[in-house]
Amino acid sequence: MSDAPANPTAQVLDALDLTPDGTTPDLFEGRSLPQPNGRVFGGQVLAQALLAAGRTVEDGRLPHSLHGYFLRAGVVTEPITFAVERLRDGRSFTARHTHALQGGEPILSMIASFQVEQDGVDYADPVPDGIPGPDDVPSALDLLGRIDHPVAKFWSQESAFDVRHVGGSIYLDRAAEVTGQQQVWFRSRGALPDDQLLHRALLAYACDQVMLEPVLRRAGRSWATRGMSIASLDHAMWWHRDVRVDDWLLYVQTSPSAQGGRGLGAARVFTRDGALVASIAQEGMVRFPDA
Repeated sequence: MSDAPANPTAQVLDALDLTPDGTTPDLFEGRSLPQPNGRVFGGQVLAQALLAAGRTVEDGRLPHSLHGYFLRAGVVTEPITFAVERLRDGRSFTARHTHALQGGEPILSMIASFQVEQDGVDYADPVPDGIPGPDDVPSALDLLGRIDHPVAKFWSQESAFDVRHVGGSIYLDRAAEVTGQQQVWFRSRGALPDDQLLHRALLAYACDQVMLEPVLRRAGRSWATRGMSIASLDHAMWWHRDVRVDDWLLYVQTSPSAQGGRGLGAARVFTRDGALVASIAQEGMVRFPDA
């Protein structure tokens, strides 16, 4: 039925395996995975920038937050250079600034903070009640697998993540209810090594696929809206606890505001057993031809 890659997870891992520059410290090179629109996927370059920063951090310190700006559209056929600036190495925290460059110009600028494991006050909001489990929700493959279109194939078969929308997706049609609320289950299609930095980077990778969907839902639109222009502008992320993206994770999403051709998406990420592992916010350019 498809000529999709046999192991899309392995392809993502290969793209995230950055090559260090042989002559300049803290400089790395990465490649991009093919995309239907020919542009670099924002989640990919965000994950690569985080991993580049992590390469310069001493063992035992994991990222707890990042803040990034998407500055230009990247081209998938050209390599990306990642230049890491060492901002601070403290007793508890380490800060790094990473520029992702193509043709000498930045396509992403990101600051990430890393921390040693420490004890402290520990609490979290609970997962909302009444959300069906992933086994009771159709996947993108169920919905789009038989559609012979490059975008449908990408979402349903070529993506490294199994994505399942609670209450229905907005791939092809607008949602029956106009709301900024969304819940999505996802996990990687393949097993992953036991590397917490990699899992946190892959969470950043995956979330860019769905972070602006609540904006579309609240605007009463779908991904198939003709003439729509949408792009990530900035991204903020906080990791609260260790996470594994090869186990099911639940996004509980909202869109509190849209204005000026921009929309804000927010998410809390829970494990299947209810632990809050991350919080995310992303603003994007969202423009419609009739608005």
